[in-house]
Amino acid sequence: MDASVVLSVTVMDQQDIIFKEIQELKSILSIVIGTSDRVGEDQFSAEAVADAAKIFKRMSVERGDWVEEKALGQYLGPCPFNAGKFIRKEFAFQNWIKRGHSYLYSKRDLIALGQELKAHNIDLKRYQEFLDDKAAFNKRAAKQPQQQLPKGKPYTFPKGIKNITTSEIPKPDPALFHQDLARLMRAFREENLGAYVDLYKGTHAMLKHIYYFEKYLEPGLKRRCVKWCEEFNYANHALELITGKKRKFVVTDPSAIEL
Repeated sequence: MDASVVLSVTVMDQQDIIFKEIQELKSILSIVIGTSDRVGEDQFSAEAVADAAKIFKRMSVERGDWVEEKALGQYLGPCPFNAGKFIRKEFAFQNWIKRGHSYLYSKRDLIALGQELKAHNIDLKRYQEFLDDKAAFNKRAAKQPQQQLPKGKPYTFPKGIKNITTSEIPKPDPALFHQDLARLMRAFREENLGAYVDLYKGTHAMLKHIYYFEKYLEPGLKRRCVKWCEEFNYANHALELITGKKRKFVVTDPSAIEL
């Protein structure tokens, strides 16, 4: 086919697309300003505006202004499972629409969020893992709630049983926890554990993803790192119980992660 003919066909196709959008815009305007079947206040009713909004959103989706959930990684980097629900909950991401059973997200706002994640050095998938790990630790550390006894006495209390109790043990000196944390911090630096351990907010330790290379690591290294994380989190949590705050580990290694 002659090049001039191909160019003519392409221009005609573009004109058809533009003409179609103009027609749809005219349709939107006719809904908003009122049509022959809408008179008086109905011309500007909430229903009329809602109808116009639906058409405009459909046009936006067709132009690519909205992004499907499976494509979120293109704008936000590595994403956790069900990333859309995660950003709606943790980041209060509001500019989304629902189409059937699927969600669509504003491309413009995804780009802005992705830039902010990059500026704050946040890996979205790792962030969710951090929240899950911290929640699991807090759940293990929390005391079991006491069960509420039903009304009445569905039991027989032995006679003569009394004064069998105990008192609260003296709380350890916070200096002991600071010493233990100082020991752990020295080990962190001297043994280069920052290469295998992430510290979030300087107060919560997590093992990095080393599963695929575990076979080639120094024997016992993973076990030592896991033990270090458990001891660090335990000591900092205990310190918080006594003093009301944790000790923040200031990481001097720029390659280590500190949020």
